[in-house]
Amino acid sequence: MEPGPLGAAGPLEPGPRVRGVCGAAPAASASSLAVAAVLPAGGSGERMGVPTPKQFCQVLERPLISYTLQALERVCWIKDIVVSVTRENMEAMKDIIQKYQHKRISLVEAGVTRHRSIFNGLKALAEDQPDSKLLKPEVVIIHDAVRPFVEEDILLKVATAAKEHGAAGAIRPLVSTVISPSADGCLDHSLERARHRASEMPQAFLYDVIYAAYQQCSDYDLEFGTECLQLALKYCHVKAKLVEGSPDLWKVTYKRDLYAAESIIKERISQHICIVMDIKEDEEHVGRHLEEMLKNELNHVKVTSGPLCHAGRDLQQIILEQCYSFVCVNVMTSEFEETQKLLNMIKESHLSVLYPVVVISVHFLDYKSVHFDHKMENLMQIRELAKEVKERNILLCGLLIYYPQDEQKLQDSLRQGATIIATLIKERNSAFIGQLLVA
Repeated sequence: MEPGPLGAAGPLEPGPRVRGVCGAAPAASASSLAVAAVLPAGGSGERMGVPTPKQFCQVLERPLISYTLQALERVCWIKDIVVSVTRENMEAMKDIIQKYQHKRISLVEAGVTRHRSIFNGLKALAEDQPDSKLLKPEVVIIHDAVRPFVEEDILLKVATAAKEHGAAGAIRPLVSTVISPSADGCLDHSLERARHRASEMPQAFLYDVIYAAYQQCSDYDLEFGTECLQLALKYCHVKAKLVEGSPDLWKVTYKRDLYAAESIIKERISQHICIVMDIKEDEEHVGRHLEEMLKNELNHVKVTSGPLCHAGRDLQQIILEQCYSFVCVNVMTSEFEETQKLLNMIKESHLSVLYPVVVISVHFLDYKSVHFDHKMENLMQIRELAKEVKERNILLCGLLIYYPQDEQKLQDSLRQGATIIATLIKERNSAFIGQLLVA
């Protein structure tokens, strides 16, 4: 076991929470429980068909396991998280913990099978282990490293059910009918789909129950078994309470699942857009019209606005609410003065540690007073600026909107600009970094 929890010196919060907020106090029904989690992460990911184990595959340039750790970390009442990882990936796992500021994490060496990896994780929490530096929990949650979308409500449900019944696990309806083939490859029999369920993660147990089950476990079960609930039943005679889970519990198994996971994450972090412009609330500016156009274009997304003035207090509050999409309307004489201020605030906040932050620098061209080529030449410095902030996981691109024009043409330009902004935020495509688009 590694000497003490890794990541303990991280920030107060582990980072942005996409959905669900852990309040100042743990959930009432969990506050009296001592809960830990074990995360087996020693798999090779053979079904993924890629050389990198799937838990370390990149989603938005961040390892998949980091998202799962974040999902567990945001649950205040889970006190310790033990990750079982292979020796060859131990240093890579330490780097992930440090880079993404994870906390309450302890590492143990994984076994050659899933059950052996879980057993090693449970040993790290046991009182009878001389080198253990963690407190034995009353309830332990077992989860998969490649199920990143688990929510606090299902964790709470299985933990409280385990407290009452000794064991509990999430289930889902079967999607396909399960059949049993005969030795010659023909159908032997099929199961009635309505009477059976798919066993999912998370699962939870009274620690003494599941630890005792693993201590008694046969080598065959440790080598070939896959179901923890069955071990509790077989060796401790504990019947698990089955808890209906949500569709979010799906497991990243194949390469196509990585694209699905990326799409879900992009959608979740694109639900709030902040428009930044330093103008008074009652001041008439074309940026106000762009804001209204964006609200009409993205009626399912929260669109707020805030100034950079007053030391950025309003904007700081928006950053604290974990907004990852910013539209900076430049109204000052310097082409990038407001954008540069915004970028500095985002960098100082460390908002982009876990998720890419999109910043769209919007500029307006008065084609009657400013020559187009001159304006474009000034704005092309966005390329160097974008290259600089990309290292901080900030995706910067520019948008130039013609103004003033007659009312109809102005509305068309603003509508086109709003569509471009919506696409840039939704896609978060690094190909657009440093580009200056024209509406």
